[in-house]
Amino acid sequence: MATETQTKKNYKDTLNLPETSFDMKADLVNREPLRLKKWQEAHLYEQTIAAREGAPRWVLHDGPPFANGDIHIGHLINKTLKDVIVRSHTMKGLQSPYVPGWDCHGLPIEHKIQEEIKKEGKNFREMSVVDVRKRCFEYAQKYATIQSEQFQRLGILGDWAHPYLTMAPSYEAQTLEVFARIVEKGLVYRKLRPVPWSIANQTALADADLEYQDVTDNSVYVEFPLTKPIDGQTAYLLVWTTTPWTLPANLAIAANAEVDYALVRFSRAGQDRLGVVASELRERVFTKANVPHSLVRTGTITELLGDNLEYRHPFVERTGRVVMAEYVTTTDGTGLVHTAPGHGEDDYETGLREGLPVYSPVLFNGRFDDTVPEWLRGKTVWEANPIITKHLADAGLLFAEEKITHSYPHDWRSKTPIIFRATEQWFVAMDKPGADGSPPLRERAEQAVSKDVEFIPAWGKARMEGMLASRPDWCISRQRAWGLPIPVFYNDKGEPLLTPEAVRAVGKRFGEKGSDAWFTDSPAELLGPDFKYPPGFEASTLRKEKDIFDVWFESGSSWRSVLQCRPNLKFPAVLYLEGSDQHRGWFQLSLLPSL
Repeated sequence: MATETQTKKNYKDTLNLPETSFDMKADLVNREPLRLKKWQEAHLYEQTIAAREGAPRWVLHDGPPFANGDIHIGHLINKTLKDVIVRSHTMKGLQSPYVPGWDCHGLPIEHKIQEEIKKEGKNFREMSVVDVRKRCFEYAQKYATIQSEQFQRLGILGDWAHPYLTMAPSYEAQTLEVFARIVEKGLVYRKLRPVPWSIANQTALADADLEYQDVTDNSVYVEFPLTKPIDGQTAYLLVWTTTPWTLPANLAIAANAEVDYALVRFSRAGQDRLGVVASELRERVFTKANVPHSLVRTGTITELLGDNLEYRHPFVERTGRVVMAEYVTTTDGTGLVHTAPGHGEDDYETGLREGLPVYSPVLFNGRFDDTVPEWLRGKTVWEANPIITKHLADAGLLFAEEKITHSYPHDWRSKTPIIFRATEQWFVAMDKPGADGSPPLRERAEQAVSKDVEFIPAWGKARMEGMLASRPDWCISRQRAWGLPIPVFYNDKGEPLLTPEAVRAVGKRFGEKGSDAWFTDSPAELLGPDFKYPPGFEASTLRKEKDIFDVWFESGSSWRSVLQCRPNLKFPAVLYLEGSDQHRGWFQLSLLPSL
């Protein structure tokens, strides 16, 4: 009988195995870096591109990640998917170049530098803009290099020796060429209007900078007394708001001419009163307030009020007007909408139509200025909510209050709630026809999405269409240091010099020296010796704009700065591949400038 050892040996001898040089142990930790080094030394990427010389070109355009930290699992998924797709099209016989890029400007990087400076015991706001930008540049350069090494460690093939950086002078110059073309279309304007505002970072934000979180807030029902009595008695407009801090800026109350309203008699705090509320919401409102009431009559708002369309502000020496607005609904609230043109998009549009001032008594740091009652001055908007609520209660004008949970926009970088605040900003118009007679940007974008772009998965199309239909004009200005300066000059009358010629002159200077030149060079040097100044503008009296571009405008110009400026690429690209959050961000904000 064979022993166990002999049996094992005999079985082994009967196996017909191929002879290979492969080691039994994978030893990836040591072997993988050697393999990657071999690829680099052999210039494998360049060989792959050369092997497809003359073949049809198939371009995936890389969306630029922020250069502000080590890569994470999201980067891993993103780059690996792109690598698989690029390699597969190469294997199909197509020439498929891959040029990686980095988004180098913006608040995430500036915020990191701000934290570093604070730890050093220095005051960030006392430092020169040039010094802050130098620190930001070094930080972005450092992490672009680190991320490049980490991506290559994943085995991603690409033109790592020639990436695109949004802070590179050549890239900045081409971004200004994009801006010059939009200026040529007559779509750029500056205006005082409400925009999403980050108190934490003291800058305007784009829609793409917002994320929504459920929060619990105190909402209030406020009684606004009409200036003239109804049926010989003071009557009150019942108005609901989830943002009591905006009440100091109230200038109007909006009603809907098509809605049926009720005049209601009720008793509160021992007083008989008359109130006005949408008929459909009457029972709900009075039940919430636990206030007994009786119906006097119903009708349209003008039938109930006649010419009595003025009211007294509940705590400011001011009268306001009842105005009509189609957006007023009976879905919630009272059917009467508190209107502050300086603190909301609908309110702003209503204010424009009614000739109301764009009044915003809130400063850049979220504190009230000196135009509000003394008891509110210097308070933050969040501190103001309970203070205003108590003041209304003490004045006998707080009809009811309740806690509500609702979705509220936050600054995705600081993770803090934002406010809507009227400030002077630069915008790109969505609904204005081009100076050359071209259709408005929104119409062109909707048509492109409908006919020219394929979405995978298909639901992305409806998502993009919905966002385009509802988006406001694009606020492209930011109040920060680390970014591409908006190339506008002002004369001694405060009039802006913004022409395609001026933008291109500055772009040429940026291409030579980089955008730091905006902070070191004079207007004459920036515009160059051949610039023809329009009437009313002289180099010696010009001052420079302090705002920078929204970083989405920079990354959204990569179709020009990268695809159109590199001979090995082409425009338009075949594929943009990113996470679904980029329907609101890079997808949408690349589409708009490219049109």
